[in-house]
Amino acid sequence: MIRQLDGKIVLADGSQYLGCRFGARGDRVCELVFNTSMVGYQEIVSDPSYTGQLVVMTYPIIGNYGVTDEDYETKIPTIGGLVVREYNDIPSNFRYTKTLSEILEDYGIPAIEGVDTRKLTRAIRDAGSQKALLTDADTPLEEALALLNAAKLRHDQVAQVSCKKRWYARTSNHRFTVVAVDCGIKLNIVRSLNARGCNVTVVPYDTPYQTILDMEPDGVFLSNGPGDPEDVKPVIELVRQLRGKFPLFGICLGHQMIALAYGGKTYKLKFGHRGGNHPVKDLSTGKLEITSQNHSYAVDGDSLADTGLEVTHVNVLDGTVEGLACREDKVFSVQYHPESAPGPQDSGCLFDRFIQMMEEEKRHA
Repeated sequence: MIRQLDGKIVLADGSQYLGCRFGARGDRVCELVFNTSMVGYQEIVSDPSYTGQLVVMTYPIIGNYGVTDEDYETKIPTIGGLVVREYNDIPSNFRYTKTLSEILEDYGIPAIEGVDTRKLTRAIRDAGSQKALLTDADTPLEEALALLNAAKLRHDQVAQVSCKKRWYARTSNHRFTVVAVDCGIKLNIVRSLNARGCNVTVVPYDTPYQTILDMEPDGVFLSNGPGDPEDVKPVIELVRQLRGKFPLFGICLGHQMIALAYGGKTYKLKFGHRGGNHPVKDLSTGKLEITSQNHSYAVDGDSLADTGLEVTHVNVLDGTVEGLACREDKVFSVQYHPESAPGPQDSGCLFDRFIQMMEEEKRHA
């Protein structure tokens, strides 16, 4: 069936990419980024780190295995929109409960298919991440550019996606209690901690230090999340107060905020790292891990000289900092996502390391 080209993406340079709309309707201005994953579109759509972003999928066929109730990374997806080459609305997976288009419509998320995603990805690669408008095909270009130029990208994404009150994820015969600071936490992180015998208390990003202290956790986890780490000042200050008090483990945004709390700096990458198959080297062992990543910002390695942090992992492709540690303060972090299982088990040992740190702390208490 030939569908009508009823939608388009407009960039600030006036270029237009026509396609067919699905999911929710309405105009949407977002930061335009691309993701190179071959599978996992449900996890991408439901990952809070994509809040306010229009994600171009480089893999050509999306939707073919539908959406399952067990595989969400958050209960309410907040991705800005989705761009695909070919959308399949007849899933073949026996586990599926809804189509991708149905959940996009449920949560007010617009999407477009039939776009030349290779050309669009090259545009992002060459010019960097940028604002883009997803609108109807008949929207005049002048009107589209006016909407695009007038729109301001948000800087309160963490406040938008963080939980509003604490919640609990308990497991039988638990050995440890972990407080997870929610900056946009993925549910598979909580599952990974539960699987290792941790009761997890997830708290809002602006939870005061004394409140966490009163919970008497065995360890504290700093989650992933969207946006610029420098915008999340409450968590940066919280890290300064927590370091040395409990074993502390940060992933992605949590990693960046640890660097800032110790006096390091971060910067925005041209088009970020998003997708699987990013090789990362563990400097202590020389081992290469195949990782899954999703971030726009990176830690400036040159800014770490007098911070007390050591670089533990680096990206093999571009040399960016992928891991940090301060052994004296029982703090460590990684830029990538061990819970996403890209290897599929290359990075699971990071959760085991966190468990080991809490075990050692208990023995010496």
